[in-house]
Amino acid sequence: MSARKCLVYLVKHRKLWAHFRRNVTTWSPVGAAFNAKPHRRLDLFEKNVGLFGVPELTCPAGFQVASKTALKNTELLLGRACSSSQGVETVECFDQLSDGLCKVADLADFIKVAHPDPAYREAAEKTCIEIGTVVENLNTDIELCKSLKNLLDDPKAVAQLDSDTRRVAELFMFDFEISGIHLDDKLRKEAVSLHVKLLDLNNEFLVGSHMPNRIAKSAIPDHLHVHFANEGSFIQIGGLHADSPDDLLREIAYRIYLYPNSDLMECLEELLKCRYKLAKLVGYETYGHRALKGTMAKTPETVMSFLQLLTDKLSDRTAKDFQMMRDMKKKLNPRNSELMPWDHPFLSGVLRAERYNIEPSLYSPYLSLGACMDGLNNLFSQLYGVSLMSEPPGAGEVWSDDVRKLAVVHETEGLLGYIYCDFFHRRDKPNQDCHFTIRGGRWSQETGQYQLPVVVLMLSLPHPTKSAPTLLTPGMMENLFHEMGHAMHSMLGRTRYQHVTGTRCATDFAEVPSILMEYFATDYRVISQFARHYETGQPLPQSMVARLCESKKVCGAADTQLQIFYAALDQIYHGKPQNRSTTDILKEMQEKFYGLPYTPNTAWQLRFSHLIGYGAKYYSYLMSRAVASMVWKQCFVQDPLNRDMGERYRREMLAHGGAKEPMLMVEGMLQRRPTIEDFVDALVSELNPNFETFFLDSES
Repeated sequence: MSARKCLVYLVKHRKLWAHFRRNVTTWSPVGAAFNAKPHRRLDLFEKNVGLFGVPELTCPAGFQVASKTALKNTELLLGRACSSSQGVETVECFDQLSDGLCKVADLADFIKVAHPDPAYREAAEKTCIEIGTVVENLNTDIELCKSLKNLLDDPKAVAQLDSDTRRVAELFMFDFEISGIHLDDKLRKEAVSLHVKLLDLNNEFLVGSHMPNRIAKSAIPDHLHVHFANEGSFIQIGGLHADSPDDLLREIAYRIYLYPNSDLMECLEELLKCRYKLAKLVGYETYGHRALKGTMAKTPETVMSFLQLLTDKLSDRTAKDFQMMRDMKKKLNPRNSELMPWDHPFLSGVLRAERYNIEPSLYSPYLSLGACMDGLNNLFSQLYGVSLMSEPPGAGEVWSDDVRKLAVVHETEGLLGYIYCDFFHRRDKPNQDCHFTIRGGRWSQETGQYQLPVVVLMLSLPHPTKSAPTLLTPGMMENLFHEMGHAMHSMLGRTRYQHVTGTRCATDFAEVPSILMEYFATDYRVISQFARHYETGQPLPQSMVARLCESKKVCGAADTQLQIFYAALDQIYHGKPQNRSTTDILKEMQEKFYGLPYTPNTAWQLRFSHLIGYGAKYYSYLMSRAVASMVWKQCFVQDPLNRDMGERYRREMLAHGGAKEPMLMVEGMLQRRPTIEDFVDALVSELNPNFETFFLDSES
């Protein structure tokens, strides 16, 4: 072969060779599966197994069949639950009743937002409404409640229950109480009516909070039109453009996207009134008191003490952070140096990048999706003796060809459950990272076997290209680890009852396992096991990891203070009614808990969609981070791959789901009961520098 032909051959086949080399020599089977494009076998004779292997769900109409079957079984179980002898059998019957409905409702709840086919989404939506109505009726079924109440009112029968069964019985009774079961007929009907009204208001607010605002093109400078969606003579503004380097673009986006919508404002204020009215009706001082029962915090007063103490401890650092941002804005734009709310995300990013050179594109080649999945597999293997195994889904089992299926297998316990990985961007797919429980784990008396949990992890990653696998930014990699923390919470629990399986626990505890995974994702001893350049195989330099970790602390106090403001606002909205608008409350809370000025004619609260799913519980992120920080520092920082500590973590925290009081799980892990002051100190200490400066000098 001539030199010229040889050169052409090498150039032509270089990428193929590099791809072959890295797949053969670098990645485990699970890593290779995620670094390769999916190849679906086309077998015309292969039987369609239905979504998630549910045989009825081979077509949209199958949801109606699955729903009918579930409702028929509900009728049978309802009779059993009301007539069973007082004891464990009663609680098992309640859990079986709940499980039958949840298996259909939870699956439909996912499909209605994720399936690319509108017919499936519509059928799933109808099923959610149908099952939801049945659940509301069951929560106000007097005979059903009486069966459980008779059990809990019998000291002798209660004494014979194990702790998990007693807690699950109490949780079911709590569901009855917050639905107004103890009220007379008239008030109970009012409670049901409020529940139904809230479902509509929640949906209206959630949809409205994500709708873009529009403005005439002539109202903003021509050169900015390109950044927004066109709609004839109008432009649509559907976000804050918070990371844009253009001051004017950020300001315009902020002012227009947050411009008050009178209909949505009315919806929010009516929603908050209804929540308060319902809470009072069923016996609580405020909606916050109702929402926080059973959490680590327990009361709104504890939450506000936590937020105020954290604010006080951070005040000096927060002031310094804002001054750094002001100095940077003055440097970038001397003619307009006043620090405004739309500047915070952008300027904190500029300061991090300037100080630590953490351009994401420098990191991405080392963080291919396959490498990261390899890292998770190694981590779980070393901590828990668990492996992730890629498994081909059957025909019709997944809703998109790029969804991967993982079997989670323990070295001695065998198959623990399944994780479906819906990782790639898709048109009409929600652009958010989240975890869905499709089927909860439980001991099945009917089959004499454990019902394996099934979950979905949803991300929105770029697709692989012809020349490269999917490459993650450090933020994407952390999000992957975070969501996998939720998944493993579901997998590693072996709760007797599905009502408390995995992440079905107190909201301020549910985020602990996922946030703890973020610490593993930024520890070099973990990262060094998997972060390899997808072409050269070179490891990610330790100095780059150190820079990334330290960069997170830049403006960390101001970032935390912003979260405190959101959490405090959420608490006040769900406290006693105040004779003023939600905007007036926001202005006061922003001044007290944030520091940057309120912008006239804006209503940020109308974009606060977390008010729906996290009403009165938005503080949970901060409290969970505090617990995760304490667990990391006390139990894993010395050796993040310690098997004994991994087993203890599973035994004390992950195994119980919601079957144990959350603070008791934390106490079991830390071997002491932490105070609110401990939580605050844990968050404040996160901002302290703790690595050697020579890392920065050794790598440009």
